[in-house]
Amino acid sequence: MTTTPAQLDTAPLTEPVDTAAVRAFTAELRERGALRGRTVSVVILVVVGLAFALIGVPLFFSIFVTVITESSGSALVALPLLVILAIVAFVAVAIVRGLRGSAVRRYRLDRFARANGMTWHPGYTNPPLPGMIFGIGNDRGTHDLMRREHPRFIEVANYSYETGSGKNKQTHRWGYAALRLDTPLPHIVLDAVGNNGLFGGSNLPVSFGRGQRLSLEGDFDQHFALYCPEGYERDALYLFTPDVMARFIDNAAQLDVEIVDEWLFLYSRRDLSTLDPATWQWVMSTVGALDDKLAQWARWRDERLAAAPTEGAVASGLPGASTAPAALLTPPPVGVAAPGRRLRRGFSWVTVLVAVAIGAWWILTIVFDVLGS
Repeated sequence: MTTTPAQLDTAPLTEPVDTAAVRAFTAELRERGALRGRTVSVVILVVVGLAFALIGVPLFFSIFVTVITESSGSALVALPLLVILAIVAFVAVAIVRGLRGSAVRRYRLDRFARANGMTWHPGYTNPPLPGMIFGIGNDRGTHDLMRREHPRFIEVANYSYETGSGKNKQTHRWGYAALRLDTPLPHIVLDAVGNNGLFGGSNLPVSFGRGQRLSLEGDFDQHFALYCPEGYERDALYLFTPDVMARFIDNAAQLDVEIVDEWLFLYSRRDLSTLDPATWQWVMSTVGALDDKLAQWARWRDERLAAAPTEGAVASGLPGASTAPAALLTPPPVGVAAPGRRLRRGFSWVTVLVAVAIGAWWILTIVFDVLGS
């Protein structure tokens, strides 16, 4: 049974926590190796802190005494040093509070997961998921991952990756919910209109060929731009019946949706695995509403896949008889033919226009400089 907002216990996200329990939970995670990457960061901070305490503090005190002595005891001369010391102390306190805040966050999310039949994990690097956001950039990883195994596998997590290098390095952050389907389906993307960027440009990390755009009945196109592989339009209409379209409009209009292989992904440009009870109420309400409609997709089969003859079928013994009639009665196997497994990538006209505008401006500045000289 799907966890509904009324059944969701969000108290562990906000109620007071026991400091000793938080420390014990953090120690347990380290023993299991779940905080390996974070442990390295903590060790570096500790080493830097000890180095400053053993070397920086005595050196700073020596300089302070020297300045006071040479300035005939005037404390105003040492004021810049005191300001620097105050800044260092502020940064140290902020780091300590940040580390403790991260530990409390992990503890709260784990308790929330246990209270609602889920499991929590700090996250994984390079998750082997087929969605469009998971194969882009470097330093890819999930964070604060929640999983529920039954009745349908559901995963909710935050995700980040980096693109570019040096000064052009950029970190991209997403929140996603993944639902495992009962059967592989054609690659279909619903690009939510409500979260598009400036000039109506899509916020998706990739673009798809416009020849794959399919218009559906009613006001569905006002909420989503649907893309499906060419030749799979009839299959998309089979999957997105009026009741299914209404469910997506009512519950997921602010989320981008991707159906690929045996997965359905919901994407958001903000964290979905969070300490905010309202966010979890919304996420689980959306997942539950869609889950009620996913069962009817289990009957879909790709007619393009050749149906194999039934094992053990024999000819009737008549001249020219074969097992072909039995093969014709065999339904297509589970799966998707090659043309329907992935959408064809395209390019964004908005990106092209912006690049052309920047290039034109650069050329104009050079021309004006030449004319001015």
